[in-house]
Amino acid sequence: MAWDDAPSHICRGGDVRGLSFCCPPVKPCPIVNALNEVGVTPQEYIEIKNKYARETRLGEGPGTCFGSMVWCCKPSKPCPLRDMSMKSINMSVDEYLTLKKQMAEEIVGKSTNSNFNEENVCSSYKCF
Repeated sequence: MAWDDAPSHICRGGDVRGLSFCCPPVKPCPIVNALNEVGVTPQEYIEIKNKYARETRLGEGPGTCFGSMVWCCKPSKPCPLRDMSMKSINMSVDEYLTLKKQMAEEIVGKSTNSNFNEENVCSSYKCF
């Protein structure tokens, strides 16, 4: 399955689906705007990501920047810590992207912003 049309990182102008590739919201950055756009609080975002860490292999990667691959970036961005973690558990890029896509669907699907419409995002970006 993977994710052929995975978006760019939020910090590089990607759409809200790219929240699945973001770090925790620990400093002012474009992630705050993306979370506001979908109407998800930083705490809700962290809870969704932590759920995926508990329930999927994205929870692996204690040697990564934030201790779990749920916080890791897109495979097109070089990252030896993520790649080493993936290799150590024999996770393919396809599996990684499939799990990230599922996580993005949940994040975007949690939107409480009445101005945000998942169908519009998905038709604009052919996402889900």
